[in-house]
Amino acid sequence: MVDSLEQRKKQAVVLVSGGMDSCVTAAVAAQEYEMAFLHVSYGQKTQVREREAFNAIADYYHVTRRLAADIDYLRQIGGSSLTNDSIPVAESGLGDEDSIPTSYVPFRNTHLLSIAVSWAEVIGASKIFIGAVEEDSSGYPDCRKEYYQAFNRLAEAGTKPETHISVVTPLIDLRKSEIVLKGVELGAPLYLTWSCYKNSDRACGVCDSCILRLKGFREAGVEDPAEYV
Repeated sequence: MVDSLEQRKKQAVVLVSGGMDSCVTAAVAAQEYEMAFLHVSYGQKTQVREREAFNAIADYYHVTRRLAADIDYLRQIGGSSLTNDSIPVAESGLGDEDSIPTSYVPFRNTHLLSIAVSWAEVIGASKIFIGAVEEDSSGYPDCRKEYYQAFNRLAEAGTKPETHISVVTPLIDLRKSEIVLKGVELGAPLYLTWSCYKNSDRACGVCDSCILRLKGFREAGVEDPAEYV
């Protein structure tokens, strides 16, 4: 009976970086959809560790349909501390709302979502889940609701007439503490996630991503399972 119910589930592509937000997003999607996991390496400094986290989360949710794409040309383009070795990963600059941090990868999410739309159209998925957060984030322009509204219009215009794919951002309005609590509520394997921009062994604890994660767990009153330097 369970198998037949699973077979009737609609399909969704879930972008899973290996971080906390994408893990909780997968937990949300798992409630209603049969998931296909997409991971994209783009030359980021911690891509090997992120891929490891991606596979661990996929194993946890018994996701067999996985696509690991490589768009290393973003490293060649550069312009971000995540992809350019000559630009150091800065310590957290949170609080400077007028400044886009050096960790911003120019127009990255459009590259990721374009792959997701192509794959979704091929496998018949109607939704693409991404763990974008606007309220409590580093201020990346491609993490705003306005951006996803525009991208959904693009996806509708650029696919077959019978194809209707929309991007879903279930965490977009949540703060990090609320994301932690949502993950705990849904039983998301937060202990498998990796958030650090700098290190691949023990998290640095000082980059934007680490600071946001630490702040989220602290405000949620939940112990962070990550190991820090």
